[in-house]
Amino acid sequence: MSRLFCFGLGYSATCLARRLAAKGWRIAATGTTEASVARIADLGFAALHFDGESRSQAVTDALCDATHVLVSAPPLASGDPVLLSHRSDLALAPQMQWIGYLSTVGVYGDHRGAWVDETTPPSPISRRSWQRWDAEQAWSAFAQEYGKRVEIFRLSGIYGPGRSAIDNLQRGSARRIVKPGQVFNRIHVEDIATALEAVIAKPHLHTVYNLSDDEPAPSEDVLVFAAHLLQVAPPPAIDFCAAELSPMARSFYAECKRVSNRRLTHDLGVELAYPTYREGLRAIAKGAH
Repeated sequence: MSRLFCFGLGYSATCLARRLAAKGWRIAATGTTEASVARIADLGFAALHFDGESRSQAVTDALCDATHVLVSAPPLASGDPVLLSHRSDLALAPQMQWIGYLSTVGVYGDHRGAWVDETTPPSPISRRSWQRWDAEQAWSAFAQEYGKRVEIFRLSGIYGPGRSAIDNLQRGSARRIVKPGQVFNRIHVEDIATALEAVIAKPHLHTVYNLSDDEPAPSEDVLVFAAHLLQVAPPPAIDFCAAELSPMARSFYAECKRVSNRRLTHDLGVELAYPTYREGLRAIAKGAH
């Protein structure tokens, strides 16, 4: 029996876990708080507490049975929390077939709108992306040292039901920030799950994949299209220079690149259900009515 163990069960990991559970997989996942552990249990999965700072015997025991591991826990300043606490458990896990690590296209840094792919040398700008790059290197070193199959997934901006321009408009929280020349790639949460399933099922092709859609686009275009679908007026345009943004939000606008998904779609043969934001937002809008 296939058993998936998730370090962290956020938006993307939950989507994959639900799919695999429907196919008969056993799912176990960690939460860092009582509330997150309870949410995992409510989904019908084995729920374990892992604070990211110390080894958990319950996690150690669960890893003995795990065939697949997905790591979405964010890195710490001191390094990847999973490797810091459970490196030896993962190395010795007798049934382990695959480890997936969810990273970010932020590791590429700023390329002034040029295209990047998995062969582009990472050049992070933000501290958050530097930590992701450090974690990627740590997982790659782990794979080489112990002969484990580890694949790294660099995710573009994640969206889907409950987390999209459609939802922001309905909540009244959408802001139309305009920065000429700025584009972002996105990836629908269901396409993330499809990609992960495809990699798990196929022979080892690459160690790194960009999970991204086909069309980099300005965020204002996405918001205007979402407003059109809802038949509401889009929010007024706000010049980026005058916008009040959190340091994290501003850091996203400090980078501009176009992310190639050729490895995903050509080499791996994944057909995206939502190749651009238009298909994704149409589906979300349809479900919202």
